[in-house]
Amino acid sequence: MDREHVKGVADKAKGTIKEGAGKLSGDKDLQTEGKADKAKGAVHKAAGDVKDAARDAADAMKK
Repeated sequence: MDREHVKGVADKAKGTIKEGAGKLSGDKDLQTEGKADKAKGAVHKAAGDVKDAARDAADAMKK
């Protein structure tokens, strides 16, 4: 797991917590922040997946 994947997991977890806390407290702004953090986490995960694919392709070319 590289840095992008770790950031993605952390942002998704933070977003889930914020979104849940916002739902419990009725705070729509906190819910929105949570959703934004979850989306940010998904972007980091996608970036990590792209890096993994590029690394795998480079490794395949070496063989």
